[in-house]
Amino acid sequence: MVNDCFSVAAICLCAVVLALLLKRHCAEQSLFVSLAACIMLLSLFAVNASEILNELHILLEESQIDTQYISAAFKAAAICILTQITADLCRDSGESAIASAAELWGRGSITLIAMPIITSLISTVKEYLL
Repeated sequence: MVNDCFSVAAICLCAVVLALLLKRHCAEQSLFVSLAACIMLLSLFAVNASEILNELHILLEESQIDTQYISAAFKAAAICILTQITADLCRDSGESAIASAAELWGRGSITLIAMPIITSLISTVKEYLL
């Protein structure tokens, strides 16, 4: 895992240097370098995250907790990560309005994912109070 951190740091630093050099001559290609670095890093994260998710899945099966709640939390985390990266790339390109729209979409998606949990919470509170 520590070796992966060094690899990620090296990828980030190389991408930043290359993007800065390209920004002087061709700003459009600088965006593609940033995008490629993000895709590489997300791929590395996905490989590591799959191991963690497998372990969590085993723990959840043993504890007999409803997986709906955990699944919603992981979906929300994934949406947060993708929305943040998308918004940052848009802002780096000078498109703050598109970045704001991406963030709004992310917030709305998380709200939709949370609706079953909110509904369950409200029904539990109703049963407790009545």
